[in-house]
Amino acid sequence: MIRDKTEGWKENVWWISWSVFTLLQVILVFFLYNPDGLKALFYLGWIILILGFVIGSMGVSTLKKMGGVPKGKSFVNTRVFVDSGIYSVVRHPLYLGFILLILGLTLISQHWLSVISGFTGMVLFYIDLRRGEERSNIEKFGEDYKRYMQNVPRMNILVGIARLLRRRKAPRT
Repeated sequence: MIRDKTEGWKENVWWISWSVFTLLQVILVFFLYNPDGLKALFYLGWIILILGFVIGSMGVSTLKKMGGVPKGKSFVNTRVFVDSGIYSVVRHPLYLGFILLILGLTLISQHWLSVISGFTGMVLFYIDLRRGEERSNIEKFGEDYKRYMQNVPRMNILVGIARLLRRRKAPRT
């Protein structure tokens, strides 16, 4: 799930801050690319970048398909609690995908300014998730979301896959 960014300016400070660092990260990867960097990190960066895009896209398509989004509206207008698909593995695939995109760009660039910008953007993005998104989803979906939080990790995809496999193996009563 993802919240609508229509709160007051104080709530949007986090959103604006990580947006600036993310934009800076994209610019830096083009202008400060380190061609003498480690090739292994370069290729790992591309793998992580693609993985982030795939995970984020899965989150958007799942919300559009199962989130009760009114026709012609954005996926942020989700009306129905979604806990299937990628949302059965991690609670915030859009945030995870975005953080992986930033990490991938950092590894591709391998420039110290890119590392600082990327790290700062990822931290601010994670803080925004913790401060706003979780609270917003609890307000919107109530006890269902609180139970969901106990079963599905915020962004740890490896733990999420292990828990999903465990839930599928558990006998149904």
